[in-house]
Amino acid sequence: MLLDMLKFYTRFEINDVTGNSLTDHDMTQLHYKKITSLQRAVFAKFSTLRIFALSNVASVDTRESLEKHFGALDADGLKQIATFLNLVPDEAVEPFEWHRLDEQFLRELLIMRHEKRCSQLEALNEMPLYPTEQIIWDENVVPSEYYTGDTCLALPKLNLQFLTLHDYLLRNFNLFRLESTYEIRQDIEDAVSRMLPWQSEDGDVVFGGWARMALPIASFAVVEVAKPHLGEKKPSRVRADVGVTLSVRREIKEEWENLRKHDVCFLITVKPTMPYGTKYNPREPFIPQVGLVSVRGCEVEGMLDANGRVIEEGPEPRPMLPGEQRSYRVWLDSNQYRMDMDDLQEGADDVYESFNILMRRKPKENNFKAVLETIRHLMNTECVVPPWLHDILLGYGDPAAAHYSNMPNQERTLEFNDTFLDYDHLKASFPDYELKCEAPEENRAPPYRLTFEDVPEQRDSDTEQMETEQSSISKSIVVQPYKYEARGPYPSDKPKQNCIRFTPTQIEAIRAGMQPGLTLVVGPPGTGKTDVAVQIISNIYHNQPNQRTLIVTHSNQALNQLFEKIMALDIDERHLLRLGHGEEALETEKDFSRYGRVNYVLAKRMDLLTQVQRLQEALGVSGDNAYTCETAGYFYLYNVMARWEKFQSQMLAYSNETDMSKLCALFEAEFPFSKFFADAPQPLFKGNSFDDLMGIAQSNFRYISDIFTELEEFRAFELLRTGLDRSKYLLVKEAKIIAMTCTHAALKRKELVNLGFRYDNILMEESAQILEIETFIPLLLQNPLDGLNRLKRWIMIGDHHQLPPVIKNMAFQKYSNMEQSLFTRLVRLGVPTVDLDGQGRARSSICSLYKWRYKKLSDLQHIFERDEYKHANTGLAYDYQLINVDDFKGVGESEPNPYFYQNLAEAEYIVALYMYMRLVGYPAAKISILTTYNGQKHLIRDVINARCGNNPLIGWPYKITTVDKYQGQQNDFILISLVRTKAVGHLRDVRRLVVAMSRARLGLYIFARASLFKNCLELQQTFKLLMQRPLKLCLVPAEEYPTKRLTSETPSDDVCKTIENMSEMAQFVYELYMTKLEELKKTLPTEEEMQAMRSQLPKDDADDSDNEASAIATEANEEPPQKKVAKDNTKKTQEAFKPTPIVNEIHVDEPEMEEQQETEGQETDAPTTEQETAESKPEAS
Repeated sequence: MLLDMLKFYTRFEINDVTGNSLTDHDMTQLHYKKITSLQRAVFAKFSTLRIFALSNVASVDTRESLEKHFGALDADGLKQIATFLNLVPDEAVEPFEWHRLDEQFLRELLIMRHEKRCSQLEALNEMPLYPTEQIIWDENVVPSEYYTGDTCLALPKLNLQFLTLHDYLLRNFNLFRLESTYEIRQDIEDAVSRMLPWQSEDGDVVFGGWARMALPIASFAVVEVAKPHLGEKKPSRVRADVGVTLSVRREIKEEWENLRKHDVCFLITVKPTMPYGTKYNPREPFIPQVGLVSVRGCEVEGMLDANGRVIEEGPEPRPMLPGEQRSYRVWLDSNQYRMDMDDLQEGADDVYESFNILMRRKPKENNFKAVLETIRHLMNTECVVPPWLHDILLGYGDPAAAHYSNMPNQERTLEFNDTFLDYDHLKASFPDYELKCEAPEENRAPPYRLTFEDVPEQRDSDTEQMETEQSSISKSIVVQPYKYEARGPYPSDKPKQNCIRFTPTQIEAIRAGMQPGLTLVVGPPGTGKTDVAVQIISNIYHNQPNQRTLIVTHSNQALNQLFEKIMALDIDERHLLRLGHGEEALETEKDFSRYGRVNYVLAKRMDLLTQVQRLQEALGVSGDNAYTCETAGYFYLYNVMARWEKFQSQMLAYSNETDMSKLCALFEAEFPFSKFFADAPQPLFKGNSFDDLMGIAQSNFRYISDIFTELEEFRAFELLRTGLDRSKYLLVKEAKIIAMTCTHAALKRKELVNLGFRYDNILMEESAQILEIETFIPLLLQNPLDGLNRLKRWIMIGDHHQLPPVIKNMAFQKYSNMEQSLFTRLVRLGVPTVDLDGQGRARSSICSLYKWRYKKLSDLQHIFERDEYKHANTGLAYDYQLINVDDFKGVGESEPNPYFYQNLAEAEYIVALYMYMRLVGYPAAKISILTTYNGQKHLIRDVINARCGNNPLIGWPYKITTVDKYQGQQNDFILISLVRTKAVGHLRDVRRLVVAMSRARLGLYIFARASLFKNCLELQQTFKLLMQRPLKLCLVPAEEYPTKRLTSETPSDDVCKTIENMSEMAQFVYELYMTKLEELKKTLPTEEEMQAMRSQLPKDDADDSDNEASAIATEANEEPPQKKVAKDNTKKTQEAFKPTPIVNEIHVDEPEMEEQQETEGQETDAPTTEQETAESKPEAS
């Protein structure tokens, strides 16, 4: 395989002299040139090879025909031809004495040089995109997770530079395909091993277990093999029907029935040799244990109804199908089917006759086929990258070439809108510049228009002239305050304003983002990356109203955070669009999906037409002018504009009038739209001059004019009749800010390009977490215009000191460097970055645990001023602490399954501290529990479930998840379990440590084996600080939340309690809980008092209050806080609130584990009153 890679790169499609990329046509021409020069040499030297010399190229350029023609020649004859072509020297003398001239070498040289090269693109187009069993378990192709780094692997690498864009895409294609294959291998091994396939007595297969993600196949039949397209060998389409029996739990049945169109499944054949009752051993090889024979991928078209027709997805509810038998229509891979049929002709088994397992995958991890298709499609089209980006993407040239200061179209004057809060803020934001402002001090209110005098007005190609220009330019800014155009007389017409006082580095990032070119912003934790991104988007929106901006992030959660902040700024919501499935999680009643925006436009249109009707009545015009957008447009032209122009000409005659009361009365009387604005604050006209009054009139007319401008934009929605057409129009024409995840961009690229999608700017959040190829694809979501890409700005915001993209296979991660994001590569190449340097998230002491990793990171002023930072953490002696956890009953870390690490002592200790914090008064929503391993996450959830999950006094914390999943999130108090006691494990990666230490705002408590982690060289900077404080948990039990104690006060020894170990903590919490319970019982009314209160209420109200109390108790009892918030937000309706009991639910990351736990939890009856639930005591360890 290494030899094949060497062969491929020796003949790569690149000009060896210029370095330019060569097309398939160029390569064919070069091949013809070589063959014809060989034919000329043969014609001149060997009359015996006259047939070869006179044959057409296609008949002689294969290895077989060349071997046939040159096989008869001896070494001398071969040497003559090679010498004629200047391939070898005449004699093996100095300096060529090392040269081989033997017959075997010369023949191979001539054949290899002149045989037709297989086109890499053709091979790629004929390649099946689904992996088969031959690739999945081939250690040479997909190395196992035990890769040590000692050996060389036949894998492509991603480093700093690439030969051409084709090379860049090809390496990413191969690595993405292999990484997906590795994940598929893990999923297949997990699902099939759970099903426990055994051999029955009659030699058939019997399944001893079950799996959530796999089912036995009841029937399989290929139903259609369509004819190949012209010029192709593969069938144009292969469809099959798969029958399964859904005799599983209801929620799993729903998951199978909800398989969507284009979901990928796998068809598996197992022929086990193991008898009944054989246990599966995960440490033994997988294939011999289960007898796996074949694996084929397929793509779901849909579930079949009772008549055998595919049930189409749409707004209508799905038909209810009787029984448990279900059939799915699937598309098979045409290339793979053709290869299998060719093998069948040569005597191989028919794999399509023997499938007995259907496996699905989690939707979030199952988009590999669509991404591979997108990359393949990109390789088949001419990729046009903006010329200012091309060399930087390939890793050549000046890394700073795309920085705004080096761009030929750098803008000299910028309007910063609401970026600055006042003139002092502006002055502080540009410490290196001299500010020039002609306006008097009292008129220096924002917004400001800034002209940077160090930007030359015109770039000259003469370098010397440029240098003299640069030296003579002063580093100063001309400041021009200007006023927003008033939009109408109503208070709601005032624009929303930014209220964040940005730091100088944030202002530099905003300025760079507004300029054309490439902007890289490095944002350490808590430095306001999202706020900077939102302000850049807002400024581009106002400064470049005709440009469209694409927002791309790694996760739906980050996209929703960004979107919620964008909605709070002065951006018209009709220009906002959110693509993908994450918009359901937006914390707003508004729907920003495609169909939600279409409905908004239609509703807004009706609202505007109602206003037109009101205006028509106010003006006393007859007719049906508010019927459509078109009739409203004519009404504006002939009635509204005419009256406005007449009013303007009338008023100009009074421009010199000095009597203001008379002038106001005149304006009130003559203004044609006064009646329309009767509901606005009165009087309409008040001012100190004619210009003021005229400004008010223009502002009111602008309000009316905006109505008709919007209606003109909405006119297309009247002409387009279907929701699909309207949503396409909205995406391509109407929306100015379009947001999506990088995965959605990769999945939908073809669809977006075909629609004619266009955009001018890209802003990427979480750039350091996005795979290289998934960062590159959003650059090419549009067709080039006249051979050029219209992209003007590319803003990337991220932090390469935090966790990189998730790559599960160690060989691809380390050897192939696949975990390197494009953001990180550009930073390594030396592309200029703006490093944000002011953090406003964590206490200064907590920040010191990770700020050593950054060049410069200081605290913002509010960290020292706000009360929450001044006060200590209630009941805890320190704001951060490393708590040493020893073995419990001789056991530290355990590993029930490979790489599934758990530590019971740490899990019990961390839950005990959480319970203590809840008992002294901390809100559950302010506490998150993190860990470095999935196994520990599940163990902590189990411990919470057993100890306090169903207890209304304690309940569930905000989140229990892994450090990796919690990147980009924060909470006031973080409890972390580091799990390992034998080896440091993957926390050795400093980027993971930075993420773990930077999630907390006010309190961070780390449970770990101190002796292990303190000696780790990579972690020493942080653990030196942690080791300076006691390694035993120090409590201040007498305090109640919130405490009045300041962080500067050290509690005395007599109020502090030092906890020696986990068992002592568990006992202490148990005793504290019992004390609290007794106190609570004293405050509760007796049964007689309850009866008396009930008798005083009207009968119906009493019943209602009982139900409500019961429901609230159940909700408090069983619902994690973040779920409650999400549910409350969905209940913001006009109807009366009716509380309903909510079933026990854990915040889930991985559906299988949690839903299984939920179902078990639901089987027990929840207590009905607060007193009953309070008495269900937590278990003492």
